[in-house]
Amino acid sequence: MKTLIVGIGGMTNGGKSTLSTSLHQEIPNSCIIAQDSYFKDDSVVPVDGNGFKQYDVLDALHMDKMMSEINSWRSDPDSFLQQKGLNSRCSSADKEVYVLIVEGFLIFNHRPLNELFDRRYFLEIPYDVCKERRSSRVYTPPDPPGYFDGYVWPMYLKNRQEMESITSEIVFLDGLKPKEEVLAAVYQDINQEIDRLQEDKMSDIH
Repeated sequence: MKTLIVGIGGMTNGGKSTLSTSLHQEIPNSCIIAQDSYFKDDSVVPVDGNGFKQYDVLDALHMDKMMSEINSWRSDPDSFLQQKGLNSRCSSADKEVYVLIVEGFLIFNHRPLNELFDRRYFLEIPYDVCKERRSSRVYTPPDPPGYFDGYVWPMYLKNRQEMESITSEIVFLDGLKPKEEVLAAVYQDINQEIDRLQEDKMSDIH
């Protein structure tokens, strides 16, 4: 059994979830763990000097729970898939490669998690497009007036600078390109890695 951990990072509304879901549908024996599922309760998220909730920091997330879930997959991917109600789709035990897709806006900023990735992708879009997309989505709780310019965008720039100081092995993707084009490029890259892992396994057997 071989494993592959793929990180799909990016800015808010950059297309992370769409790409991750599409990859999951294309790749056998894959599953997704999404960072957005691990936000702490709104009541414990601190407020900055401008009155803005500080969601765009690692402290706003239960990273310990997320890492526990990822380590559960790493220890037994097949059992993990079964627990999630996902069936293995391998035709041959010799060719088993399990793929974990980790998706989120701060996945490369958490060093213990970043060290686990075999492949890293980051979706980026321009400021104006990001702001427009963000304003068209409904959040719970909703974004207060001025939140994007006063908090979200400055934090994105800060987090991105920190991310680039932690790792340089990131493939940056243009989130303005057609979704199918982005998917095709990433899928091809991951598929090559899966093929390589399968060849390594076959050579191990022989």
